[in-house]
Amino acid sequence: MTTNKTKRLNNVTKKLRPKKRRKAPKIRKKVSPFAVLAVLSVLLLFTTLPYLHFRSERGAAVPEGARGFCLDLSHHNAGPYSWDSLYVAVDRSGRTVRDLKAARDIFPVKRIVLKATEGESMYDDKFRERWADAGKAGLERGAYHYFRSDKDPLRQAEHFIHTVGPLRHSDLSPVLDVEEIHKGSTSKELNDNALIWLKVIERHYGRKPIVYTSDSFVRDVLSKKIRDGYPIWVARYGEDAPEYKNWTMWQFTDRAVVHGIKGKVDLSVIR
Repeated sequence: MTTNKTKRLNNVTKKLRPKKRRKAPKIRKKVSPFAVLAVLSVLLLFTTLPYLHFRSERGAAVPEGARGFCLDLSHHNAGPYSWDSLYVAVDRSGRTVRDLKAARDIFPVKRIVLKATEGESMYDDKFRERWADAGKAGLERGAYHYFRSDKDPLRQAEHFIHTVGPLRHSDLSPVLDVEEIHKGSTSKELNDNALIWLKVIERHYGRKPIVYTSDSFVRDVLSKKIRDGYPIWVARYGEDAPEYKNWTMWQFTDRAVVHGIKGKVDLSVIR
């Protein structure tokens, strides 16, 4: 009796148990050639991005034999800057590069010139902050004034002195940026007024200012008194040396890339 009862219970239990489902056969889907092409395109993009980035970060070629460099910055150059790690890196083709790993030669930037003032009242709103930061980083720093031939030279000199303040022993001489004859003035008036600014600044700081100008301007406009009496920082873009041979610094490009600064910058070589 017990045995039969147990059998009946087992049979009932078996009927109540859920039946095992058979696994559906795996269906192998064919891979679309378009999907393969898309995957390969993405892989190619990621493997070439570093190279494309490197290519986009190349700048102007450096004159052969150049070793000492000076940066010329104003509010047009976006910050922030890595003041304690500014380097001119040059690759095997002789061009400036931002990536130090891609460089053949690396030169530390030790000299930097910042725009301070323009005319009688204009000033660079980034000057004071960057002037202080450059000083803390131990750089040889200089300040320049953009000269307007149609404005009073004495007021322009006073404006520069008030904005820049005292110079340290390691600071560069003040720089006068002379690039154009403004409306209403002549080349003679420009030279006479520029000479007044230079003499006032020289007397105040006890050192000869530097005159920044283009290769053609120094040849066609600047007077002999200015050319022979003051160091000339000449701008001539390209690998060909300036026609004016007695230059102190040569700004050879406005399209250099420098490690530690975003974007393209003006770069000069120091004689």
